[in-house]
Amino acid sequence: MAISMDDIKKLREATSARIMDCKKALEKADGDFDKAVKIVEEKGLARAEKNSDRETKEGYIASYVHNTGKVASLVEIVCETDFVAKNEEFTSMASDIAMHVTAMNPATVEELLEQEFVRDASTTIAMMIKALSGKIGEKMELRRFVRFEVGAEIAE
Repeated sequence: MAISMDDIKKLREATSARIMDCKKALEKADGDFDKAVKIVEEKGLARAEKNSDRETKEGYIASYVHNTGKVASLVEIVCETDFVAKNEEFTSMASDIAMHVTAMNPATVEELLEQEFVRDASTTIAMMIKALSGKIGEKMELRRFVRFEVGAEIAE
């Protein structure tokens, strides 16, 4: 099946994957767009695993304050370069995770990573990070977080 540039462009816009990756995914999926999206996502996750031994020296601290002003959180997500730390998708994901921490109150980083994302139960926080890591091609890691609540006891 011949893959058109319009099909490649559509897949690229939907996934932000590289043009050649989009073309190969569409060819492998025999032109089926939904299958091609899954192939690109799977490839992205595999790329994230390859980056796991890289050093993370940059990052972003996201904050979220609930509209009541009584609950808030800070989340530190690290990556390899300052270029990615300033990337809109990266900072947006960090902000979403900060909002999630405020809503779900996880006790540890490990617990947070295993939780289903409050806005999309089909994915976990760990899967969100891996998917973006694979898409961008850099190692990303949730390093730490803190949650504040007015009137809550302070942990020693």
